[in-house]
Amino acid sequence: MIILDELEIPGIRHAFFTRRGGVSGGMYSSLNCGLGSGDKPKDVTSNRLRAMAALDLPLEALITCHQIHSAEAVTVNEPWAPGEGPKADAMVTSVPGIALGVLTADCAPVLLVDPDAKVIGAAHAGWKGAKGGVLESTVRAMVELGARPSNIIAAIGPCIGVESYEVGPEFPTPFLEEDRSNALFFSAGKAEGKFMFDLGGYVARRLSRLALGEVLRLDRDTCADRVNFFSYRRACLTGEKDYGRALAAIALE
Repeated sequence: MIILDELEIPGIRHAFFTRRGGVSGGMYSSLNCGLGSGDKPKDVTSNRLRAMAALDLPLEALITCHQIHSAEAVTVNEPWAPGEGPKADAMVTSVPGIALGVLTADCAPVLLVDPDAKVIGAAHAGWKGAKGGVLESTVRAMVELGARPSNIIAAIGPCIGVESYEVGPEFPTPFLEEDRSNALFFSAGKAEGKFMFDLGGYVARRLSRLALGEVLRLDRDTCADRVNFFSYRRACLTGEKDYGRALAAIALE
């Protein structure tokens, strides 16, 4: 698992988990935490238990949403049962003992904290969710719980890298219509007429425009690193029928 020094804050526990250290086999090897995958449910539960143990928390502390690439952020007051989460792509809370978890396999996991207000957030930011405003929704929900944007630290975890993310000729248009400077996140693709997209850079830009205290970015390409990360794009390229999901989680003690 990956721990950031900047989030090693008293009263806060967090981790961006890799695919290592679990019990799943085959394409799900080994720390697949995705309840929506085709993996054995008992193995997924064992993996989630291991992840929570690494944070010194019980399995019941972990909650994840039914992620739909939306801009929806929900405020959590109490944990729900596995598989019963709402359709949303971000969560915030000020309640100790709840681990907000997001599941990714190329999309960007984003963990957020206001260490003074003791408010945390976690967001699942693929291109659609990021463009739709999931990061802004998360920060707004944190502010409603007493956070101040200038106190919030946001950390972008491992996601698909620009060298791996080739998109079609139509893909840049809505981004450029949104802001011409988004051209910074596109470069010439490997195939004629296609482009390479910098998802992590785009997510960082969206966060930087929210006047947060600090925006951190882990520059790790999930698609290129089979040993450490799951990847939807890689599974498609190699013809695998499914893929594991990595967990990123944050909790208040």
